[in-house]
Amino acid sequence: MEITFLGAVQTVTGSKYLLSFNHKKILVDCGLFQGLKELRLRNWRALPMDAGAISRVILTHAHIDHSGYLPLLNKQGFEGDILCTHGTHDLCSVLLPDAGYLQEEEARYANKYGYSKHHTAQPLYTMNDALLVLKKFSPHPFHQPIALDQNTTLEFLHAGHIIGASVIRITHEGKTLVFSGDLGRPQDEVMRAPECVTEADALVIESTYGNRTHPGAHPLLELAEVINRTVNRGGSIIVPSFAVGRAQALLYFIYELKQRGEIPDLPVYLDSPMAENATDIFMKYPNEHRLSVEVVRGMCRHVRYVKTPEESKQIDTMKTPIIVISASGMVTGGRVLHHIKHFAPNAKNTILFSGYQAEGTRGARMLGGEKQVKMLGEMVPVRAEVAVLENLSAHADANETIQWLKQFKRAPRQVFITHGEPASAATLKTRIESELGWHCAVPTDGQHERLF
Repeated sequence: MEITFLGAVQTVTGSKYLLSFNHKKILVDCGLFQGLKELRLRNWRALPMDAGAISRVILTHAHIDHSGYLPLLNKQGFEGDILCTHGTHDLCSVLLPDAGYLQEEEARYANKYGYSKHHTAQPLYTMNDALLVLKKFSPHPFHQPIALDQNTTLEFLHAGHIIGASVIRITHEGKTLVFSGDLGRPQDEVMRAPECVTEADALVIESTYGNRTHPGAHPLLELAEVINRTVNRGGSIIVPSFAVGRAQALLYFIYELKQRGEIPDLPVYLDSPMAENATDIFMKYPNEHRLSVEVVRGMCRHVRYVKTPEESKQIDTMKTPIIVISASGMVTGGRVLHHIKHFAPNAKNTILFSGYQAEGTRGARMLGGEKQVKMLGEMVPVRAEVAVLENLSAHADANETIQWLKQFKRAPRQVFITHGEPASAATLKTRIESELGWHCAVPTDGQHERLF
């Protein structure tokens, strides 16, 4: 079995790993690149192989940096099926069409206001392209062995992180390859802990937070402080949020704070139709998270769902303090752009980030202190407070990743560190080698390795 690294190497996006064995080619994850322009441009390039030669795709989970290239792969001639968990299938059914719609909207907006460098801006793919690829999904339960051929099996294990997220275990001729996917946190307030894995001959491990540890402050305390100081100066809180996982956690924390009387009972708007749909899916899989049905229903009752563009525009006319949760989490597109354009110039307001911001994204630039950010073809002044909830990440941090690895009963013969910025991957490599004694490698784009 051989592996070729086609994405998520020395960056946190574009996850793609090509496995070759027994004259088969299988792609593990099929994500979009986000962030820096040179990364985003890679989305417009065809993969360095015939898409029709790929027999299957296996998804670790539904986030766009792991699944968002699928409609393009399908357009390029992919004819196989897409293996994933049931939760991942349900979330992709929401996320992929929405991603296509957002790209169509962005192209229309660019053409309307003439800020595209291309004579006619085109979407990377459309909503219809996404709907077409959804027909090729083949969902499976956790812990059910799936035959890839007579000598190779696949199994999905719980990764925490979001609904449906999985650690992938592939057994080939007696040898085992494990992909961590995006690991969740052992003590996450919402999601259950990632499942223990005890052995692998080869391991591909993520390193999103490989050089950082999450602070000890409870997210409820952090969130209450931000909301209260913003409201005290008469401002509103705009929260760019990933629609899957993060939005539901935020709704839960705001609900808890209101129940305790620790924040004012101000209106909460969820301005992301796909986040509303994802919350419904959240209720469908109670065994994958820690919240009771009563709590989930309660946190849904206190929020106002924004469905139409007209309703979204009305939010920006509000004169009293409100909380707005809107996609996308890294401010790469979606309705949140319009809200930030309206609220960011006012120093009373707060732009509150709640998750990882990839290098080069608007979110990363705002957190880096930039006082003007380009969006929708205009330079928007950022006078609002820019804050971040440091302890709300759904990713295991460096210490939590090391603890997960310590459950292995024997050292993998090969460890590849992916899905992290260069400093993050390098730091995790050093820690694994010094604390566990395992040899590790940080692969480069296109690197090809024989596994076993």
